[in-house]
Amino acid sequence: MKKHGTGFLALVDAAKAQIQQCEAAEIAAKVKAGAALTLVDVREESEFAAGHIAGAVHLGKGIIERDVEACFPDVQAQLILYCGGGYRSALAAQALQQMGYQDVWSMAGGWRGWLAADGPVED
Repeated sequence: MKKHGTGFLALVDAAKAQIQQCEAAEIAAKVKAGAALTLVDVREESEFAAGHIAGAVHLGKGIIERDVEACFPDVQAQLILYCGGGYRSALAAQALQQMGYQDVWSMAGGWRGWLAADGPVED
C-alpha cells in the first residue's frame, strides 16, 4: 500500500469531515441485489483500464470538476465516487459538493474494499 505524506492526509481528513461516505461492502451488496447506482471511478485512466467496478463511469480526479456537469447535469443525482482506497474520492466529493452537487458520496475503502467485498468488476 502507498505511504501518503502528512500534508496530503491532513487535506483528506479535512475533506472527509465535510462529505458523506459509504462502505464498499454496503454498496457491493446493493449492486448485487440489483440496485441501480451511479458509480464514478476517479482513478487514473491506466487504473481504470486495468479493472473497474462493473458499469462505472470514468471521470479521473484530474478532470472531474471540468467534465462532471456534461456527464451529470442534475446536481441532485446521487453519485458514488471511488478511487483506490478512498482518498482521492474524498477530495473529489468535496469539490463536487462545492460545485453544488447535493447527493455525492465517497466510497471508503475504494477499489480495494470493492474487491474484498467481491463486488462485480469489468476489465
